[in-house]
Amino acid sequence: MTSPLPSSPVPSSPSAAPLLDLAPVVPVVVVTDAADAVPLARALVAGGLPAIEVTLRTAAGLEAIRAIAAEVEGALVGAGTVLTPTQVGECVAAGARFLVSPGWTDALLAAMQASGVPFLPGVSTASEVVALLERGVTEMKFFPAQAAGGTAYLRSLAAPLPRARFCPTGGIGPVNAPEYLALPNVGCVGGTWMVPQDAVGARDWARIEGLAREAAALRA
Repeated sequence: MTSPLPSSPVPSSPSAAPLLDLAPVVPVVVVTDAADAVPLARALVAGGLPAIEVTLRTAAGLEAIRAIAAEVEGALVGAGTVLTPTQVGECVAAGARFLVSPGWTDALLAAMQASGVPFLPGVSTASEVVALLERGVTEMKFFPAQAAGGTAYLRSLAAPLPRARFCPTGGIGPVNAPEYLALPNVGCVGGTWMVPQDAVGARDWARIEGLAREAAALRA
């Protein structure tokens, strides 16, 4: 990920720090009702998690990105589960300020590199990491983290591939997140535990803010 963070459409946005350094946790948000997007994002930002990945797993994903980008002060909204070059363009047009994919192809990578926003292509093997490093990409999503070898695997990559930095996602929660964050090649982790579906369904934004605050404090 080589592009600097672009200017925000709302005031008082996060600084132009690398995405992996903004917060220890990137919430992975699945929005089924676009009306929930703004209060949900405000709760996460208030809790200290400004970088928010909204997945494209539902029909409301793009509208949620658009609403957060336009209305939530301090949020850095990104798009997750980006799978095609077409989606790259749609997400950036909606206001996404970073892109995350579970894997990558040459076509998808080229579209993300041309998008003008930071991106985290997904990897789960050393060969995929080396291929991205050859293409000038040093920041990546490690997915599915637990199933692909967890902290032991990432620790093994640190010495031979020191330029690679990761945001592990998949099977990570408040118990094992600190183990990942202690690794030298991990900048942040992605997870859903601070946005439980029962809290979102109940529109319990105070609970979500509290869970976000706990997540933000995982790395002092």
